[in-house]
Amino acid sequence: MEIIVSPLSAVQLLVNRHKVSHVVSLLGPETPHRTFSGITDGNHLKLTFHDITAPAEGFTAPASDHVEQLIGFLKSRQGDDPMLIHCWAGISRSTASAFTAMCLYNPDADEYKLAQQLRALSHVATPNRRIVAFADDMMGRQGRMVDAIDAIGRGEDAYEGVIFQWKI
Repeated sequence: MEIIVSPLSAVQLLVNRHKVSHVVSLLGPETPHRTFSGITDGNHLKLTFHDITAPAEGFTAPASDHVEQLIGFLKSRQGDDPMLIHCWAGISRSTASAFTAMCLYNPDADEYKLAQQLRALSHVATPNRRIVAFADDMMGRQGRMVDAIDAIGRGEDAYEGVIFQWKI
């Protein structure tokens, strides 16, 4: 199985091209969630929050219940077809969620090695630290996921992320 990470603008093309079976959409409240041809409602997780790393007046921060839903969706996924994870730009919320998936699906893997793989796949990836911190706590990784993301640092500035495939 593989995880494909992309910006919203490329989702339908990638769903068609790679025969994706599951989609995780992470969008802000101002961006309506879309449906994608070939993806059933039960195979599409739609989470709504802003790409911020701390609560801020007038914004919806990622919350523990969002990450619980993400992890629950990832755990319930069956089959070997690719899964696609996207946010608006494919840089922060989606890369944090892909990193969470990789840590979940590889419970004995070194978090630093997974973070290094992420950096090698995308020079612009800047995983949302708040999402990673909630996932780290829920999966009992004792801060190692957060430390690993901190170690790779912020990615290069970009308007849209690099589309990449991450083999599990």
